[in-house]
Amino acid sequence: MIGLRKAVAYTDGACSGNPGPGGWAYVLFFEEDGKLKQVEQTGQKEETTNNEMELSAAYMALVKAYRLGIRKVTIYSDSAYIVNAIRKNWLANWINNGWKTKDGNDVKNKHIWNKLYKLVMTEGIEVNAVKIKGHEGDLFNEYVDKKAVEARQTME
Repeated sequence: MIGLRKAVAYTDGACSGNPGPGGWAYVLFFEEDGKLKQVEQTGQKEETTNNEMELSAAYMALVKAYRLGIRKVTIYSDSAYIVNAIRKNWLANWINNGWKTKDGNDVKNKHIWNKLYKLVMTEGIEVNAVKIKGHEGDLFNEYVDKKAVEARQTME
């Protein structure tokens, strides 16, 4: 797997009730031996929130990339929560503030954010996040949305 340096991931989460049953999905694209490859995964949780599912999808895509030897990942997400935490350094600020938001509240989903942070910092994965509009016809966003909803439906 040496030589895999970059990947693109589309991620999404879905939740019914918020909190309620939820699902997440990602599709990861990368080049291997001169060929474009893709892997995808879904997951679900019985009692969760939409943000937790969005974050789970992004984290699991990074875990997969790491296991494939990829160290540079661009995540495309319709979640401002995910994109802003990465692009606007919310994550670093939360850590510096003892896992508190700028308003002094506890950071939600700290258990996943902490694992993501450790993966990025310890293993040197470079992550970029790009905000895309959901339900606006982006083929891959629509695909992972459908897969996240299907995963959620297995919990209902």
